[in-house]
Amino acid sequence: MLQLFNFIKRCVGAVFIALIKVYQYIISPILPSACRYTPTCSQYGVEAIKKYGPFKGGWLTLKRIGRCNPWGGHGHDPVP
Repeated sequence: MLQLFNFIKRCVGAVFIALIKVYQYIISPILPSACRYTPTCSQYGVEAIKKYGPFKGGWLTLKRIGRCNPWGGHGHDPVP
């Protein structure tokens, strides 16, 4: 049962990372650069999902995207 859960977790993580990569290579070059943080939110998402898995990594990514606004912070913000 644990092996099945780990397999599903890896598959969901791979789908999330693939979606982020599609954004990075197709959509992001069309949009103007407006990144407030380093690494960018999309790169942060890939790193967080690889480090923590799709659920916690996805949550960290959503929180980061929520902070990325004109009234939010800026600068270096690595994956914890």
